[in-house]
Amino acid sequence: MSPTPIDAGNTAWMLISSALVLLMTPGLGFFYGGLAGAKNVLNTIMMSLIAISIVGVLWSVLGYSIAFAPGNAIVGGLSYLGLAGVGAAARESTTIPHSVFMAFQMMFAIITPALISGAIVGRMKFTTYAIFVALWSLLVYAPLAHWVWGGGWLAGLGAIDFAGGTVVHVSAGYSALVAAILLGRRIGHRQHPHKPHNVPFVVLGAALLWFGWYGFNAGSALAADGVAGLAFVTTTLGALSAMAAWAILEMVRAGRPSAVGAATGAVVGLVTITPACGYVSPMAAIVIGAVGAVASFVAIQLMGKTRIDDTLDVFACHGIGGTVGSILTGVFASKALNAAGADGLLHGDASLLWKQLVAVGASVVLGMGMTAVILLALKVTIGLRAEGDDEVSGLDVSLHGESAYEGAGSFGERVGSGHGSAGHAVAPLALHSEKLVG
Repeated sequence: MSPTPIDAGNTAWMLISSALVLLMTPGLGFFYGGLAGAKNVLNTIMMSLIAISIVGVLWSVLGYSIAFAPGNAIVGGLSYLGLAGVGAAARESTTIPHSVFMAFQMMFAIITPALISGAIVGRMKFTTYAIFVALWSLLVYAPLAHWVWGGGWLAGLGAIDFAGGTVVHVSAGYSALVAAILLGRRIGHRQHPHKPHNVPFVVLGAALLWFGWYGFNAGSALAADGVAGLAFVTTTLGALSAMAAWAILEMVRAGRPSAVGAATGAVVGLVTITPACGYVSPMAAIVIGAVGAVASFVAIQLMGKTRIDDTLDVFACHGIGGTVGSILTGVFASKALNAAGADGLLHGDASLLWKQLVAVGASVVLGMGMTAVILLALKVTIGLRAEGDDEVSGLDVSLHGESAYEGAGSFGERVGSGHGSAGHAVAPLALHSEKLVG
């Protein structure tokens, strides 16, 4: 059999998409950093930056092979160990170099564990976090990517995930919930009302995420074709719909919309449309984005009534958003739009809905279970929490020896002490509803 020819246009698009997805991780750092307190902003950004180096190296050495090498239904083999055989020739069933496919998938592997960091802002040892990210990427992300995208058992079942609803957002969101529970609440939690310390950072981060998300979603077509165009359009409409829905919800609940709420709504819409973007119509994307926004908004309010300290509401936004999007893919997907997909409930095949439910359940079980194992092992060996004095003074200075602002001590206490949840739009809601999220 003659080798598949490389298509220059598709390759160029995938190189651009890979760069766009990489940009999302620093963007996430800005988004989370703006929501965090001023004395923890650099630590928050560093948790995103360190994931780039650690996960990128591990992906090249071992993770890619676990996820995408030929293997069994559970895990890939070791034929791609150290990127052996991953070169300039086209990867099977694509018209792009295998090395470009690997690089594109690397960027997904990088941002996924970085998402978890938002749940543990201001209280985890940085070295512990770095080790956690390394282990989680190999024990959770890579096997789950194999199950869904690498020929594993969920792919065999017929579950679909265009760009990472289960692989990225469900796994990270539910893992974040476990991390928040096992790490415990911040010192002073619920004692101080709190708001994001830098709203422009939040908006900037959301803008970088949104820009990069076009590579994330449209790039998952692996070609510059009609499916990529569909994913681009549905990604846009899902985000716009969710932003509008979030603004309406804030108006109803608090009497006025906020910039943080608008940014959060857009990100939630991007999360929710991700698994469906290459399989559903533009009008379906509007519905999916709005439903995702409502579900995440309600989840934030419910989480606020618990004692769980998910600092930036990662579970409510990514876990719930990813779950809603994955399930609604089973409702709205249409083979008429993408022959490589499947027909959902509204297009005559109810079986896809239960397959999507199985995929969500499997992602939740793997993510939560393995996260608990990793963190409990780290707790009894090197410990999870930063020292109490370090947490009170802020992790920027105590763990990194630098501060984001001159005189950050007093500024941090005045603008964003880190003793409260900066959560994805929890803060502006708190200002209007007297909800103490400290």
